[in-house]
Amino acid sequence: MNCIAAVDSRFGIGRDNKLLVSIPEDMKYFRSKTLDKTVILGRKTLESFPNGAPLKRRRSIVLTRRSDAIPGAEIARSVEEALELVKNEDPDNVFVIGGESIYRAFLPYCSRAYLTKIDYAYEADAFFPDLDADPEWEVEEESEEKTCFDLCYSFVTYKRKEEMK
Repeated sequence: MNCIAAVDSRFGIGRDNKLLVSIPEDMKYFRSKTLDKTVILGRKTLESFPNGAPLKRRRSIVLTRRSDAIPGAEIARSVEEALELVKNEDPDNVFVIGGESIYRAFLPYCSRAYLTKIDYAYEADAFFPDLDADPEWEVEEESEEKTCFDLCYSFVTYKRKEEMK
């Protein structure tokens, strides 16, 4: 299982249930990684999407305590229930896409994190776990620095370190 997010220099991911910034190449990167795959997300993240609808061409599993159905999505009431729904899938085809509490709940089950790291500190109220400070994670790959107007960013792939024998 993987997670994917755009983070600022303090691992901020959002404010007021919105992304901190929209970078076209980051959106393209997100689409290329998740298209025709399974995404796991929280209800509030789903509500932040256009028309509050699941993303097209993705199997969407929404973690929520609400009982109302979500057209085009499957509901999971717990982490365990979501894991049960994806147990027969190739783990490389499952992406956790937010928000903060969903990332924290599923990170122990993830082996890779695809982060767009933005070299700027926003006023965020939602954060991704700081993988740079987590000894279980290491950078596997990093793109060259890119720019969007005056913002610098790079695509960084983290992988969970192998368990020590």
